[in-house]
Amino acid sequence: MLENMSEKYNITKYSGGQFLHVEDVIVNEFPLTIFVNDVEFATMVCTPTHFKEMVVGFLASEGVIRFSDEILSLNIDESRGYAYVTIKAKTTTNQEYYSKRFIGSCCGKSRQFYFHNDAKTARTSTSTTRITAAQSIYLMNEMQSSSLVFQETGGVHNAALCTPEEILAVRTDIGRHNALDKLFGYSILNRMPVRDKIIVFSGRISSEVLLKAAKIGVGIVLSKSAPTDLAIKLAKDLNITAVGFIRGESFNVYSCPERIVD
Repeated sequence: MLENMSEKYNITKYSGGQFLHVEDVIVNEFPLTIFVNDVEFATMVCTPTHFKEMVVGFLASEGVIRFSDEILSLNIDESRGYAYVTIKAKTTTNQEYYSKRFIGSCCGKSRQFYFHNDAKTARTSTSTTRITAAQSIYLMNEMQSSSLVFQETGGVHNAALCTPEEILAVRTDIGRHNALDKLFGYSILNRMPVRDKIIVFSGRISSEVLLKAAKIGVGIVLSKSAPTDLAIKLAKDLNITAVGFIRGESFNVYSCPERIVD
């Protein structure tokens, strides 16, 4: 699939006080429009790999499906950029519902803003998984070093589904949400229990990323980058361990630190 993720371009580079004609590797960008029961549902701009996983993960994240057996058919027309999904439900949820804010209370803690579909699908973690500091650093380094497209282009996000000991699946995309949706779809299609799993992520932990992790169902998110304040509040509300700035031999734990051990 690597050949679908990037293209070589002849460019002009300025370096050392002069212009040079060089070849550069540029990441591919592809629009995929999803139809659910013959109704246009969403268009995703993505890296053109693992389409089926991404579509399944996205629909589960949006609360349209929960399990793979709710999908009657899923066909990808790559030449036209269309995904056609038929599900058991006769109609999809009104799209207005997806943009309505919902003020909820998680575990009796602080009141946070959710969209209605987030409130419906984000789960408070009951994970008892523990991970050592050394394992956290190892998993981050393994994920980043395994991404040839990132090394070539610098233009993608990486996300991995892991146990404390090993990486189970790595997905790459220009969109950080897409990379997480691909992992979600992977777990659904493979009927993989995720409560005891960990997400390792190359991008910033925003509130949207944290909610994606909650929808997937993991209890630990390890990131190379920073969190936002709302992401930390949501992580505490949803009992998710959020770890950021995993670089070199150091990192910061922003919530639920009891899952990170010596």
